[in-house]
Amino acid sequence: MGHFLDAVPFSGIIRIRDMMYAVKDPFRLDQGDVSFDAPDTVKRAMHRAIDENHSHYLQTTGVPRLLNLIVAKLRSINQIPVDGPDEVMVTNGGIHGLYILCQSLLESGDEVIVPDPEWPPCMGNIRSARGVPVPCRLHESLGWRYDLAELASTITPRTKAIYINSPHNPTGGVLTRDDVTAIVQLCRERNLWLISDEAYEDVLFDGAEHVSPGSIPGAYERTISVFTLSKSYAMTGLRLGYLALADASLRERLKKALFYTASNVSSVIQYGGIGALEGSQESVAEYCRELQERRDLFYAGIREYAGGIFSGAPPKGAFYAFLKIDPSWRPESMPESGSISWAMAEFLIARGRIGCVPGIDFGLNGEGYIRFCFARDRAELQGALESMRSAINR
Repeated sequence: MGHFLDAVPFSGIIRIRDMMYAVKDPFRLDQGDVSFDAPDTVKRAMHRAIDENHSHYLQTTGVPRLLNLIVAKLRSINQIPVDGPDEVMVTNGGIHGLYILCQSLLESGDEVIVPDPEWPPCMGNIRSARGVPVPCRLHESLGWRYDLAELASTITPRTKAIYINSPHNPTGGVLTRDDVTAIVQLCRERNLWLISDEAYEDVLFDGAEHVSPGSIPGAYERTISVFTLSKSYAMTGLRLGYLALADASLRERLKKALFYTASNVSSVIQYGGIGALEGSQESVAEYCRELQERRDLFYAGIREYAGGIFSGAPPKGAFYAFLKIDPSWRPESMPESGSISWAMAEFLIARGRIGCVPGIDFGLNGEGYIRFCFARDRAELQGALESMRSAINR
């Protein structure tokens, strides 16, 4: 790979993170992390794993008990017809799953249609496999969903896969059942793979429904489903995810990529995953109820404190506010890039100590927007809102 990686950019989120380390008493609304702690079932399971000396090599694809729990969850919750544990494998979080997937699926020059805007590591992982990410707009007027005719028109003879992410980072858009069914049919007609990133599957508001594409009749054979425990169980730093797919030949490639990048996922973390899936799921429901309260608090504060500079409807999923910046707003000086998104991010960090991510970092369709994470605790959200008012009115 060598020099090729020089052309794969870091996400601007890294630059923002470095900027925030220099800020005293910051409001960390830039990080896609919850303020909750992992459930006690996870902590106890990891303690037991250490006490019982589970500190040795494991099967590359995962601890059998964890794989069986994942299969049961996929069948019962996601309604994906997984045949057995051979069709799933655990990874070091969702981003590692996406990395080994791209390395295993893509040939040089293969195109993958991705949402615009989209989480930057999606494009980075495609590029690192010498693939070509091809953006297709999500429309705010459609609730940050595709115009399906526009999506179909993006397909070329080089298209290998369509990547979807619902609930969506950064916009919080949620694809409907009809959307997912239509995309599945499009992949079937054009002989494409469907990559489904379901990191935020449990983070839903206002009665929104999450539909796993692999649950649509006949879709599982062409779908690669990517999951993580990071968001649902507040395990972002523990790094545990998993993949599910039916195709045996592609699974063999994935096992090789998994082995050569990790050998096996940390034994202790896998036992933590067992604790998460065996334990009560009430904590997941509690997290989501609290996140909806925080979402509503944050959007009420934006309406009250931001002086009309930001606009946008509350999301139906995930835990981000992706807000449009009033085009008439101008900082004292524009950055060299000319991006109003970067100008706003730099303004809020410098004047308000508020971490945020410029929309342009998620794709060209994100220019003119800014992303805040409202999964921080209520005191931090309120402090950020009050600081925003002071910065804007200064």
